[in-house]
Amino acid sequence: MTDAVRKYIAKQDPQKKAILEKLRTLIQKAAPLAQECMSYGVPAFKINGGNLVMYAAFKNHIGIYPEPDTILAFTKELAGYKTAKGSIKFMLDEPIPYPLIKKIITYKYKKLKENSN
Repeated sequence: MTDAVRKYIAKQDPQKKAILEKLRTLIQKAAPLAQECMSYGVPAFKINGGNLVMYAAFKNHIGIYPEPDTILAFTKELAGYKTAKGSIKFMLDEPIPYPLIKKIITYKYKKLKENSN
């Protein structure tokens, strides 16, 4: 974990900190070659120079940012969540769908790895 990511996660309240740590571990397992960094002031992972995903804590939600093409690929699965062009919001008063997030990360990771060959 980079110092900047460690500091970002450490400053969150216990609920958000636990979710961010779980997301970080999930991303590392789903995308073992991805490199951890900070991007736009939030934790992120990149592979082969491409953005895999960014993730962040907010007052009422956790956001992940897998970019627009990936969100479009999961339109049906994300129907119950708030999405924008490049972001997905998971509200803190609802269960975080870790299996869906893993599926999204695995999809994006595979695409980035294929594009680098």
